[in-house]
Amino acid sequence: MVNRDQVVGLAKQVKGSVKQAAGKATGSRRMQVEGVSEKIAGKVRKAYGDVKDKARKVL
Repeated sequence: MVNRDQVVGLAKQVKGSVKQAAGKATGSRRMQVEGVSEKIAGKVRKAYGDVKDKARKVL
């Protein structure tokens, strides 16, 4: 079962990828960095959701 944190994390990763690509296309280093940081934040949030899901299954 997928929980909210996993979905939000994946959405942030996608949004970050889009921002990073847009930054590369326009030559904006700031947008590229924002995209990378959003991708990382998304990965962390998804990992938190994964752990929460596994803990729920164990209990």
